[in-house]
Parts: sequence; structure tokens; C-alpha cells
Amino acid sequence: MRFDRRAMLGVAAGMVAAPALAQPAWPRQPVRIIVPAAGGGSSDPVARFAAQDFQRRFGQPFVIENRPGASGNVGMMAAARAPNDGHTLLFSWAGPLATNMALYRNLTFHSQRDFDPIARFGAIPNALVVGKNSPAATLADLVAMARANPGGVSYGSTGSGSSMHLAGAMLAAATGTQLTHVPYTSPAAATTDAIAGRLSAMFLGAPGTVPLSRAGEIRVLAVLADKRADVLPDVPTAAEQGYPSVVMGTWFAWLAPKGVPAAVVTALNGAVNEMLDGPGRAWLVQQGLDVADGAAGGSPADLERFLATEIERHAALVRSANITVD
Repeated sequence: MRFDRRAMLGVAAGMVAAPALAQPAWPRQPVRIIVPAAGGGSSDPVARFAAQDFQRRFGQPFVIENRPGASGNVGMMAAARAPNDGHTLLFSWAGPLATNMALYRNLTFHSQRDFDPIARFGAIPNALVVGKNSPAATLADLVAMARANPGGVSYGSTGSGSSMHLAGAMLAAATGTQLTHVPYTSPAAATTDAIAGRLSAMFLGAPGTVPLSRAGEIRVLAVLADKRADVLPDVPTAAEQGYPSVVMGTWFAWLAPKGVPAAVVTALNGAVNEMLDGPGRAWLVQQGLDVADGAAGGSPADLERFLATEIERHAALVRSANITVD
């Protein structure tokens, strides 16, 4: 059954005033939002946008707490161990929530076992780019280069197991080519090398390609999504170019420590869905987020099912590419 985002808004509004929240009221103190990354990344402005909206709705400060480290595992563990009284939330994404479940063998948390889902909050597809002087003008050109020179086409990423690494592994598998992965500690350094031609290609979040493309520094060859990105309407997807299985990016989600009161989950889920249908929707789209139904909002059960599917999909990718970090 299709989840009706708007139909839930009145229910959620009623839940805020329900006895379960009124005795005692929630939130009765500032709410911290753990973001498992350093400030300044792509997740930061989106999380802060939502925090301001929550604060306006619920009358208490919602404070971002950046907890970077170990590819997001430090922040995830801190959130998993936090009290489940509704005054700690988690804003996370595909890497810590799905990829890391397969990438790290000895995690002390699990994104489903230790958290209650609230709602999805949009997705950002990866895009395949090459430097302005690359001989590849299309995805077909790059694939032909890789086939003619096995291992000679390199691509950068932000590290082993990142969505960019998985995108390259997925493209190599789909095209039957051998691509050389070069991990970096930051997307800026990898992008600089791609522009200079020291890398054959690079995978970037679609919004991050826009200023570089407009400046003529890069060419965007494909969007790795099932539909074109709003910020890159003229760039075809990999599927349009013959590779429908090449879909990779990141997505965001709201969760809370396991056992949080159900009324809190309902209130927050309603707030997220109303936010996605409100005036702020245009701002989120401008940031490059896909916030259409199916990519954002929905019920907690929708997010639970999505997480299960993504954990399985990312585990298969990690296994097939033989990616290890520990």
C-alpha cells in the first residue's frame, strides 16, 4: 500500500498533544542530533535545516553534535548507546547505515538492531566525471578506453568502501572492465587530480559537479540513478546509456536509539513528512536532494524495509568487489 505522506500529518499533530507526550511533555529539554561526520560535509547543512524546523515545531533547541571517526562508526556507536527517551536522534546516511554493516567485521552496533527508524530524508546520486582534457566525451568512450587498456583507467574516491568506491566497482562489473581504484582522504584532492588528468575519472555527488561543470573544469558523463538529477537535467543516466544496474549514491535518514517512545517516533515522522511537503522542499531540491515520494518521507516501516534491502545490496557489492578495511 502506498504511504500517503499528507494523510499522516494530522495524525502526527494529534500525537504531539497526546497523553504519552504530555505526561511529561516531550521534548522537555534540548534534543541533540548526532551526525556521524565532521562539520562542513554534505550532510551538515541538511541536518541543520531540519534541526531549525524541529526547533520551531517542538519549542526546544535541536542541537547538532558532529561525531566523526571510523567512517561514521564513532557517531553511530555514540547514538546507539544514548538514552532512548527521545532527546537523542541520529541523522545518518548510506555508508554508516548500510555499507559499514558489511565492511566492518566487529561492529558493536547494528543499524537495525540498535535503532528505531523514523523517516528517510532524500537521496543524492553519484555522477561520473572526467577532466576537461579527457579524451572521453561519453560514458561509452570511457568504457572503450577501459576495455582497450585493462587497469589503465583510474578513478578516485573518498576511501575504501565509500559510495564512490562502490560506484566504480559497480561500473566495472557492469561493463566487464578492470578499473583502478585510487582512494583519497577528501573529495577535493581527488577532484583536483581528476581535473588535472592525474586520474582518468572521478565519482562525485551530483550537486557538487554543477559549479565545476559550469566552469568548464569537468565533463559529467553519467548520473548513477534511475532517473536524471534535477540539478543535471541534460546529463543522461547510466541506465539510458545501456547500464541499468549502475545505480549508486547516498541517501539520508532519521533514526533514534532503540526503544524510543512510539509517540515520539510518530511526532517526528509527521514533522519530517510535513517539512518535505512545505516551503523548505524547494531549498532541499536546490541542495541536490531527491525528495520525491519513495526517496524521502514515508512511514517508519517504509524506512525499516528500505534499510533491510540496502544492507543486503551493499553487502553483495562489498563481497563481489572483495572490499576489506579490517
